[in-house]
Amino acid sequence: MRFARKTISLIALSLVLCACARAQRQPESAQTKQPDPQAKPQTEKKPARPSDPNKFALIVAGVGGEESYTKKFTAQAMRLSEALTSELGFAVKNVHLLTEVAAGGADDGGHDTEVTSKRATAEEVRNAFAAIKSAANADSFVLVVLIGHGSFDNQQAKFNLIGPDLGAKDYAALLGTLPNKRSVFVNCSSSSGEFIKPLSAPGRIIITATRSGNEQNATIFADHFIAALTDSAADGDKNGRVSVLEAFNYATKVVADWYKQKNRLATEHALLDDNGDGTGHEEANAGDGNLAKIVYLDSKTIEEAGNDAELMRLIAQRQKLEEDVEKLKARKSDMKPDDYDAELERLLVDLAKTNQEIKAKQKK
Repeated sequence: MRFARKTISLIALSLVLCACARAQRQPESAQTKQPDPQAKPQTEKKPARPSDPNKFALIVAGVGGEESYTKKFTAQAMRLSEALTSELGFAVKNVHLLTEVAAGGADDGGHDTEVTSKRATAEEVRNAFAAIKSAANADSFVLVVLIGHGSFDNQQAKFNLIGPDLGAKDYAALLGTLPNKRSVFVNCSSSSGEFIKPLSAPGRIIITATRSGNEQNATIFADHFIAALTDSAADGDKNGRVSVLEAFNYATKVVADWYKQKNRLATEHALLDDNGDGTGHEEANAGDGNLAKIVYLDSKTIEEAGNDAELMRLIAQRQKLEEDVEKLKARKSDMKPDDYDAELERLLVDLAKTNQEIKAKQKK
């Protein structure tokens, strides 16, 4: 029986792999491109992609402490905001941007993909979470990115804001008020590794620039993670999209290469946790990475479905089945072999059928 199940699973998997080839492959890059941290965002605006009203983001550029860092953190936050609204399908009204010095957006004569920022205070962070809570639902997607300096006093980790700081437990509580089941929280600051355990939860992807609170030097992770989100060089499987895991992998490699090229001892080691166990890893390992590899920040599903509600439903169903497969893989070691084979077979067959329905719908 197990042999039959494995055979069926392999056949179903083959159908899934064929059906999932939804985008043209892109040529491999000759070498990994390294973005210039000092490079200014391009002034030429790309046509904004269709936005998903069910996606929300909070970007916080914390206190720099000195002018060079203030400018750097603000520029990084603005660059990320621009990428989200112009290339990744986030609606301007759903992106909350907090910086040390408030900056105008479209209302001040800027482009319609620019977001007006407010001051990076604890009060404004709470206000942003409250706004997201009031507009989001169980199926919403929420992205939170912290860019700046952090601290750790051997008891609690904090992210530096104007005035009182907020700690990891504060952000965990704020995330806990949201109704959505899927969130990505990225802390690019120093000492950020201590955020993983308090924030870890099922359905939540946590990324930190450091592996502990003791890595307290300023980090360079933010530049490369932000760049990876829209860089085809980060698209490891060449499916035309950059997953959260691919952006993480790309950024960590470029960061490690930078320290080697500078002949410096690396003072930051990024971690990822997405299985809710409170333990992060420097690569997809020990159950981490399965969720992040199928979560994307873009709105390709909306583009793919157009205005067809039934097609959108099928695409959402495919996404759910793909997530269920990855969750099952993460639980394999805790399951009986027969139970695992049977459940995997069921999911892969359902996934193959859903993909066939999608292809048939797209041909009409």
